[in-house]
Amino acid sequence: MKKHLLLLLSISFFFSCIPSKDIIYLQGEPIARKEIKRINNIPYKLQVDDILNIDIKSNEESLVSVFKKQSVGATGGGDGYFSGYSIDSYGNIRMPTLGEINVLGYTELEVRKKIENELKKYIKTQEEIFVSVKLSGIKYTIIGEIGSPGPKTIFQNKLSIIDAISNSGDITAVGNRKKVEIIRNSITGTEKFEIDLTKISAFESEVFYIKPNDIINIIPLKQKTWGTGTTGLGALTTIVSLFTLISTTFILARNL
Repeated sequence: MKKHLLLLLSISFFFSCIPSKDIIYLQGEPIARKEIKRINNIPYKLQVDDILNIDIKSNEESLVSVFKKQSVGATGGGDGYFSGYSIDSYGNIRMPTLGEINVLGYTELEVRKKIENELKKYIKTQEEIFVSVKLSGIKYTIIGEIGSPGPKTIFQNKLSIIDAISNSGDITAVGNRKKVEIIRNSITGTEKFEIDLTKISAFESEVFYIKPNDIINIIPLKQKTWGTGTTGLGALTTIVSLFTLISTTFILARNL
């Protein structure tokens, strides 16, 4: 009885520990530069609730001042929310003088050209007009086995999933790095992807660089479901406690 119990507990010990290969990022041989595929080169198409920062400049500032949104004096990391142009549920932004402009499904470049064409209807001089259109940061939401879950915004033009995870406190010891899920909404519908962050080939994935409004889901390893330790010592402590409980129960049962 004891031999079988010890054998069972030993097997449980080895299967309950999390191997180091499951928690180390980007394992494998480096990928030669010439072999790296060109990924994520498709420009992002704007969606409802995106916020655009639009700047219009000219050598003659008085010509373009009437097309600019007045600053509301907001402070902190949410400046873009107040000074930018939010895309409404109809896919429009509303600009001073120009009025409503539909931008749903357009790229930043296409919106810039669209605004330039609208400006030409009002500005007939040969003054040089400079228009800049950029997303007000990359917003994503991360959930599951992560140090700091919730919505995040990073103020840069391109964001890798490694950056997103690092900015969120890293994946916990019981998070599955081999099967990270990315849920992506687009104008064509919702898509779900998976990426293995323990392999160097993750750099070649079409979702290595995340898109605005992506949802990153870090699912748990089986060890969390089992309730065993994440390290050898933790698993041993759990098994010893279990063995003690079983032995005590067995002894009490025999003495009844």
